[in-house]
Parts: sequence; structure tokens; C-alpha cells
Amino acid sequence: MDNIVIRSGDSGDVDTLLRFFDEAVEWLVARGSEKQWGAEPWSRVPKRVERVKGMAADPGLRIAVVDGEPAGALIVSEEHDPHVPAADERELYIRLLITSRRFTGRRVGGRLVEYALDEARRRGIDLVRVDCWAGGDGELQRYYESQGFEPTVRFTVEEWVGQVLEQRVG
Repeated sequence: MDNIVIRSGDSGDVDTLLRFFDEAVEWLVARGSEKQWGAEPWSRVPKRVERVKGMAADPGLRIAVVDGEPAGALIVSEEHDPHVPAADERELYIRLLITSRRFTGRRVGGRLVEYALDEARRRGIDLVRVDCWAGGDGELQRYYESQGFEPTVRFTVEEWVGQVLEQRVG
């Protein structure tokens, strides 16, 4: 298994995050799943570039590094995304989990999920939630389930269908 180091992220990681999103969009389009994030690279859409700048400034941003290269990103927060129904207890919410396609099969996403679960324990929080696109072939939802998450509620944002998943860490 690779030695994955997780470091704090900052505004200097904008280009790294944009590269991750561009790789993901290219991969999704090749699979016929452009409804998740569209077909155009995020680095070419000013509104999305601004969104990524906000992500890079988020104090919950963590970057996974493999062999000195950024391989994935995670954002955790005690605030859920506004389009998701609120939990009735304190939670740690995974607001972003993305990995570089160049590191597929090296457990980068799994290590970032483990980091989030450990962070919840450190804060004394029992509930970790995440949401994902519920369309396409369902592979994204199955990935989270393979990481120990269980589906709870579905929601829609315009025509985009999402699935909330949760895991107890107590």
C-alpha cells in the first residue's frame, strides 16, 4: 500500500483541485455520466473556478499526497450542504471527496474517508454524512457503501438527483 500523507490545504491548491475536477469530468464523460458535473472542464467555467477557489480557502480542506504528488482532496465541516436535509444531531459532513484519476487503485479515496472518520472521533462526533450523485450506473453510491456508509434520503437540486449516506463512528 502506498504511503499516503494528508496535509492541510490552502488557497495555493486551486490549480490542483481544478485538475482533479477536470480529470473527473473527462472520465465521467467517457463513461456517459456527464449529468453529474457536465461535459466541460471546470477550469473553463468561471463560476466553477470561483467555487473551487472557495473550496481551496475552506479550513476543512485536506490534500492526500502520494510520492510527493497531490492525489486527492477532502473537505469536512460540521455544517452540511444547504441542499441536504439537516441531521437532528451534531455531524461531520464530507463536503468534498475527489481523487486524481492518475492514482486510481491506490486507495486514496479510502484513506481520505478514514481521515474523515478519525476526525469525527477526535471531535467527539458520532455521525459522518456525505452526499453524492445518485444517477448514472450507481457506482459512486456503491463506492460510499463499500466504505461503510449507508444510504438515507434522496434529494433533488433542479434535475440533479443526490443521495445522502451516513456512517456511525461511536
